[in-house]
Amino acid sequence: MLSASHPEVATGKVGVLLVNLGTPDAPTPAAVRRYLAEFLSDPRVVEIPAIAWKPILHGIILRTRPAKSAHAYAQVWTSEGSPLAAITAAQARGLQGLLGEGVLVDWGMRYGNPSIPSRLQAMKDAGCERILVAPLYPQYSGATTASVMDSLGAALGRMRWQPALRTLPPYHDDAAYIGALEDDLAAQVEALDFPPDLLLLSYHGMPQRTLELGDPYHCHCRKTSRLLSERLAARLPGLRIETSFQSRFGRAKWLEPATEATLEAEAKAGTRRIAIAAPGFSADCVETLEELAIRAREVFEAAGGERLAVLACLNDRAPGLAMLETLVRRELSGWWPT
Repeated sequence: MLSASHPEVATGKVGVLLVNLGTPDAPTPAAVRRYLAEFLSDPRVVEIPAIAWKPILHGIILRTRPAKSAHAYAQVWTSEGSPLAAITAAQARGLQGLLGEGVLVDWGMRYGNPSIPSRLQAMKDAGCERILVAPLYPQYSGATTASVMDSLGAALGRMRWQPALRTLPPYHDDAAYIGALEDDLAAQVEALDFPPDLLLLSYHGMPQRTLELGDPYHCHCRKTSRLLSERLAARLPGLRIETSFQSRFGRAKWLEPATEATLEAEAKAGTRRIAIAAPGFSADCVETLEELAIRAREVFEAAGGERLAVLACLNDRAPGLAMLETLVRRELSGWWPT
């Protein structure tokens, strides 16, 4: 029996923790350096032995890349801060509204703030004894989904009283995800003031070596593209759809075709109007708002292209939130009356 002086402990709640990749705290070289140091020190992200990688990371990359990356972030920073953080927070608020008071919804980042360990502890302190952790990566990769699992394991290792955990599986071919993309992208394409000749589905790139080592990411991306293309064929007849991979880094061979190379080749071949969607990103971020909407546009126009529309990610609009609600309610089965 507890003594009268024992502190009251909150218990009995169910929580959902949405997790995305991460962002620096500010669009400054110092903040970006801290963020990149954490991100690029993850052996899931850079699969090079530490003895070889650390001198490169600290001697070259963290001395040269932060200023360039800070400039990219500065071009898309908002009054609410990082677009990725602001949108992920909005997704959590939207999902909370759909689920109601029976579940506590929070959000965190794998790198940067708010961190997974800090939010996990906060949810436990708020009484969440059962927590569904939902990495917002539709396609599984060791560098993304598995890294979230690593962080969860490390966080649990520091907790005396651990919550029970479930994790959201990858949903690259889930009917709710494909349906949300179909409805959202079709509406965006139909709202354009020009008819695109091509819809380019651009996914974040990964080194080719990850595919050869057995990572399913490339296959998941290709399956998403195939299923989505089949659904859009009826909604947008005659629209050609292709797949590419963006965000190359370093000298290693990466998944192909590369987005910028594809845009350049299409423009030179006579394709004048292109729409780009990034179905692998759950929220708009520097990779969509700067890399695609600014840099990729410059490449396309320099090669002779005329119109380039970068379509928004699902973000916190109705189709994306309905999809999240469907996935989360399914995974909470048995924990919470759905």
